[in-house]
Amino acid sequence: MQRRSTLGLITAAALTALATLPASAQQTIKIGAVAPKTGPLAGGAAVTQWPTYKMWVTKVNDRGGLKMKDGSMRKIELIEYDDRTNPGETIKAVERLATQDKADFILAPYGTGLNLAAAPVFAKYGYPQIAVSAISDKTDELAKRYPTIFFTLGTTTAFANSVADVLKKMVDEGKIGKKIAMVNVADAFGIELAEAARPIFKKHGLEIVYDKSYPLGTQDLAPVMKGAKAANPDAFVAWSYPPDTFALAELAKIEGLNVKAYYSAVATCFPAFGAKYGKSAEGILGAGGINPDAPEMKGYFEDHKKITGVDADYWAGPVTYASLQVLEQAIEGTGGVDRAAVTDYIKKNSFKTVLGDWRFQDQEIKNFWTVGQWQNGKFVGVASTGKPGEKPVAIKTGW
Repeated sequence: MQRRSTLGLITAAALTALATLPASAQQTIKIGAVAPKTGPLAGGAAVTQWPTYKMWVTKVNDRGGLKMKDGSMRKIELIEYDDRTNPGETIKAVERLATQDKADFILAPYGTGLNLAAAPVFAKYGYPQIAVSAISDKTDELAKRYPTIFFTLGTTTAFANSVADVLKKMVDEGKIGKKIAMVNVADAFGIELAEAARPIFKKHGLEIVYDKSYPLGTQDLAPVMKGAKAANPDAFVAWSYPPDTFALAELAKIEGLNVKAYYSAVATCFPAFGAKYGKSAEGILGAGGINPDAPEMKGYFEDHKKITGVDADYWAGPVTYASLQVLEQAIEGTGGVDRAAVTDYIKKNSFKTVLGDWRFQDQEIKNFWTVGQWQNGKFVGVASTGKPGEKPVAIKTGW
């Protein structure tokens, strides 16, 4: 584990001045962050998680910090750990933040598997865990087991149903046939989505003609794509993570998988995906999406670029930022760093976020984006569980 604490450089003169301030004015709020900087999921965290943290901490600290009930302002000190995409390292880092670093709050890990691995530790020490990058059908069960966990991204059934709905509508409109090639990354995320999708696709009258799993971090996906093409499908669905999302698209071009409906999951929404594939990205479906025309989203994208120097992604980045806004408002709403009070506040109140008003029901956000699509250079939401601004689905016309 690698620890990094950031508050900016402090000169000797500033330290002298700081020593003369009242104790309350010198305090910071210590917030821990555990996510991959190395390993298979580092690329995803580098787009979605780490820049979003930087943006939030910068904005909060630039305005003086978070307001406490005694009227003081406390800036954020962010303590970072690289878990190397290893659940054991995630657990150790969360334990260290709780017991050694004495963090006031700890931000949720990246990815479904790492969030589920760390959930018992968050609950053990009473830290609210707003699991922004976890998708599972076990959210109800997990919320009952861990009273400090919150889910924002959705469920596997909702995502699989939305993909099936999109494909079924295209079949009914005569735009594609019903044969589906489906592949998945073999970790908690991909396995659960594939398991949910099989009966759902069948119920929708879709025929899975190719069904293949591959290991997380695999370097050679050519056999997977060759197998998918050989099945002669009408649509392709990949429950994929960032490295494989890029690799599968590249191989689809090479192999000439010219299906009219092509879906891949995490990272399809990344600006780098659109930049890499350009016109070839047009019509590609993927997990999530947003309404980029919403005023809050326009401001979010502008601030993200200004503060971090990079473009924000079109899905989980905004969800991550919204979760930080929830934590910020809960801390200020309770006026302190009492974790039990903050957790209770999150359960009982509504929050203003870049994704609109949020209110948790049984520790879950019920309205979320499920399917997006690259259209005219932007990744826009085309399906959701009740979000405004859905765009019509377009046909993919080749690579």
